Amino acid sequence: MSNNPPGLPVAADAADGTAATDSATLLDDPQEWSAFGRPHGRAGAQPLPTDGAWESFVVLEGMHCAACALTIEDALRRVPGVSDVDVSAATRRARVVWHPGRVLPSQWMAAVRKAGYRPMPAMDALAREERRRESRRALWRWLVAGFCMMQVMMYAWPAYQAMPGDLTFEMEQLLRWASWVISLPVVLFACGPFFSSALRDVRQRRVSMDLPVALGMLITFVVSMLGTFDPTGPFGREVYYDSLTMFVFFLLTGRWLELRLRDRTAGALEAVMNRLPDSVQRRTAAGGFERVATRRLQVGDVVRVLPGEAFPADGLILSGATQADEALLTGESTPVAKSPGSSVTAGSYNLRAAVEMTVQALGGQTRFGQIVALMESASLQKPRLAQLADRVARPFLVAVLLAAGLAAAWWWPTDPSHALMVAVAVLVVTCPCALSLATPVAMLTAAGTLARQGVLVRNLQALEALATVDTVVFDKTGTLTRDRLAVTDTRVAPGAGLAPDQALALAAMLARHSLHPVSRALALAAEALPALDGSWTVETVEELPGAGLQALAYRAGQKMLLRLGSATHARVAPGDGAQQQVVLSAECAGRLIELARFGLSEELRPEAPAVVQQLRAAGIAVELLSGDHGAAVQRVAQRTGIAAAQGGSTPQDKLRHLQALQARGHSVAMVGDGLNDGPVLAGAHASLAFGKSVALAQSRSDIVVLGDNLALVTQTLLMARRTMHIVRQNLWWAAGYNAVGVPLAIAGYMPAWLAGLGMALSSLLVVLNAARLARAARGDDAAPAPVAAHRPVGVA
Repeated sequence: MSNNPPGLPVAADAADGTAATDSATLLDDPQEWSAFGRPHGRAGAQPLPTDGAWESFVVLEGMHCAACALTIEDALRRVPGVSDVDVSAATRRARVVWHPGRVLPSQWMAAVRKAGYRPMPAMDALAREERRRESRRALWRWLVAGFCMMQVMMYAWPAYQAMPGDLTFEMEQLLRWASWVISLPVVLFACGPFFSSALRDVRQRRVSMDLPVALGMLITFVVSMLGTFDPTGPFGREVYYDSLTMFVFFLLTGRWLELRLRDRTAGALEAVMNRLPDSVQRRTAAGGFERVATRRLQVGDVVRVLPGEAFPADGLILSGATQADEALLTGESTPVAKSPGSSVTAGSYNLRAAVEMTVQALGGQTRFGQIVALMESASLQKPRLAQLADRVARPFLVAVLLAAGLAAAWWWPTDPSHALMVAVAVLVVTCPCALSLATPVAMLTAAGTLARQGVLVRNLQALEALATVDTVVFDKTGTLTRDRLAVTDTRVAPGAGLAPDQALALAAMLARHSLHPVSRALALAAEALPALDGSWTVETVEELPGAGLQALAYRAGQKMLLRLGSATHARVAPGDGAQQQVVLSAECAGRLIELARFGLSEELRPEAPAVVQQLRAAGIAVELLSGDHGAAVQRVAQRTGIAAAQGGSTPQDKLRHLQALQARGHSVAMVGDGLNDGPVLAGAHASLAFGKSVALAQSRSDIVVLGDNLALVTQTLLMARRTMHIVRQNLWWAAGYNAVGVPLAIAGYMPAWLAGLGMALSSLLVVLNAARLARAARGDDAAPAPVAAHRPVGVA
């Protein structure tokens, strides 16, 4: 009986006889889709489950390289109803955009299984448990290979040390037979993943990185077995069981350590994304509590959250008092006290006591959901250098097979046995694993490390651009200054016909439609004021980025156009420049009337001067562009030590200034609020935005700083430089290793065991080198720095 929702056709993969597993078929239930995906292109929306395209994320078992990623992408793109696919070899995750009206999850997952890989929903307990089981199996393979290697080496040692005539023919044969028996568990069990992957490649008529390795293992074992079974034949002069077991052991050691290091470095992204509990205690109609899957929660449910658990949704505390760790969400590491009536956010941790909360928002409606969406997108991106490595991977593997065949043909007339071992060395030593890992592992490690510090990398390519930046342009309000402006005074214009409180309340009616710091200050100042009388009606408020707000309003039936913003926007004379002002004006019956001016004060971030000094010490020029009037901008520039400052700039002025800098050959990074500076952020080589008060889905920057400390900007830039330094080191190592190893293998100077050791070490060194980024970040936190007094909080 089909589990397909009514009206959904069965795709071709279901009709070709491929039976989906029960767990995959369960995923066809629309209620399960939000557990591992979201509606595509509609952040924050709550459409019907089967309405429009869906974007799902899966974890992939059985893939090891860039060629595997390309194979999975090809398999999914051939499925009708799948419109877009991204697969990352570094994180072993895939993003699939599919249309419920044409295909279901079990069907496109069946295409992945048919290609030889196992997909599992991301952020799912089953996926994590399966990864733990696979890790245990890998450990057992490594232990078997290590034990058998030691035994085979013990049997091979006499043959290496004996002088001619010391070993009888019968004793030599006995040692060969013993080595063959001990090698069988290695070939049949420890080599299992390599052989199964190679067999899958042969069946699919493709090439991945496991195929040359498996061929090398098989050739070594067959040549040694022929020498054991027929000692007088062409391959009887020498056996290579010791080389076989040694390079299998080295390869498994490298993969095991690489897997562990990936989980500790690039795996930091997945650790953050999997913060929500798999299940929670929900109150029943009878007043008790039952444990249900988190994805089954609905708005209005009451749940109990135990100490140490993460809050599963946004909501309000009903009973109990505790403290919450909101470091990931706000960048603040200090625990926040929570009591009845307090709001809690999904993804924050309950630290002290059990509490009961009512659910107000779930999934993509929460800030945590927006953070996860950004991190998932970043983890699946392929930087430019990684895309180049992926394109090179398959042709390189074909070239490896050809080189091995040519090397064997060259050496065959001299010694067939030696010729095959030379081919094995070429097959193993030239595996491009290090090349395919060089860029993505380093960038994902950097992104994971920054995420723990409260910095979200939306675009991995931005790290490469940020590393080359020589000029940083700051916005003023909410960036160099605190975003908590305060209204200091209200001056009503003569003839406006309004009391000061009425003018402030009217301005607040417009300001509540904007997230700009000036608007928030006006709205906050008017909170305690009585509402305007019913003669005022405000409609169709529109925000003009970099200028202000305008709205259609009616007073006692009289239509007028209100403007709130700079004097230029309000079309009135500018002030004396002694303080920051915002002006409210009205245009009625063709006549312009100034209604009121509101004086504002802003607080400079205490760490701003030290950050500017630190950027200069790193060889980076610093400039200030702001839409505020020139006097206020110059005051901030003087206090922060910025020489190049310009006020009264519209977004178009800022963009033209950035383009002029770029035309002079400068690489420019823009730091702004992420919303009003959208065109400028998009035009910069790299852009950073403070996302504490901006909806993350609307932020247009490459990098979002969740915390409230400007020093994170400097740390991010320095991290980008370190990251690209590590990437260049990895690429040079991978290229140099192959440049040295291939000629030595072809010339016959590199035995198979040494080739296996070199291959394992090449990948391991790439991952170890990337892990230095996480260690360097921890060292930066511990070591004193010029801005140590303002060290960013929220660093894990």
